Amino acid sequence: MTLGRWVGFLALILSIYILWRLRTVLLIAFAALVLATVINRLVKLLQRWVRYRSLAVAIAMLGLLLLLVGFVWIVVPPFIEQVEDLIELLPTAIARIETWFEGMEERLPGGIEGYLPSTDAVFARLQPWATRLFGTFFGFFANLLNLLGSILLVLVLMTMFLANPQLYRHLLIQLFPSFYRRRACEILDQSETALVNWAIGILIDTVFIGLVSAIGLWILQIPLVLANSFIAGFLETIPNLGPTLSVIPPTLVALTIDPWRALGVVILYIVIQQVEGYVLVPFVMRKTVFLPPAITLLSQIAFATFFSLLALFLSLPFVVIAQVWLQEVLVKDILNDWERSPTSKSTPTPPSP
Repeated sequence: MTLGRWVGFLALILSIYILWRLRTVLLIAFAALVLATVINRLVKLLQRWVRYRSLAVAIAMLGLLLLLVGFVWIVVPPFIEQVEDLIELLPTAIARIETWFEGMEERLPGGIEGYLPSTDAVFARLQPWATRLFGTFFGFFANLLNLLGSILLVLVLMTMFLANPQLYRHLLIQLFPSFYRRRACEILDQSETALVNWAIGILIDTVFIGLVSAIGLWILQIPLVLANSFIAGFLETIPNLGPTLSVIPPTLVALTIDPWRALGVVILYIVIQQVEGYVLVPFVMRKTVFLPPAITLLSQIAFATFFSLLALFLSLPFVVIAQVWLQEVLVKDILNDWERSPTSKSTPTPPSP
């Protein structure tokens, strides 16, 4: 290997190491870029009535700020109160499960209970897992409150991106060869469209899940409707894992009332997920990039492994953008136009018998 190749190889390794050390900064920058791209569509709509872009950005940011403050003012205090009540109800729910299991053991025919594990043994095995699960679950929300500095940094970067997006777009385009810059502009436009459509679909999906969950829990007369429906809608932004976690809190609350009502809660959430998967998602997501379930799950695992649990929210936007670039650059511009070199010898076709 020549000296130039060694230098290039070492430069590549050093670049990877620097990017790895700066992964948190890159994650914050990517979050700001995603938010800026989505809000930029709102700014463009406002520019139809507002002449100056700076004024349109200020109106959009002020509107989002007022919406956020109003949401926090109306929803957060009762939500925190209901979450505290939910935590207090957990021991009662566990005790009710024990009583229900003991009643089931008494109704079984004689001799069968000897082959079944005792209630104490079952809960002894489940307790460490449940403690770890709820510790992670509620610690996840506690981490959200401890990241105000990062959120503030994301908002500042997002405002900078919105103030002059063409500047940062031009800097990005300059990284491509001159003959490919026009094509790169087209792919950036497609990425923006796919990202905005995905964000709109996620917003509709989240509101739908939260409202339908609230209505269903209210019909079943389950306490803490606001907290449980908000958790269901919030966790809907995390596919695969989120819907599974969202059913746990209302089920435990229902167990404090009646085990059969808890079964009704589980059935309710299964029906909601089926309606979402077969009706809402195909209707809402038909204009966005199709995300294969396996790729979605692998991206979530990768982001949670290399970054943190909070990075799960950014795994899907990353996959949306990455899929557009892979489809346009790798598939259309490289693989579809790949031609065999004229100097290479083609394999002769064997004569037909």
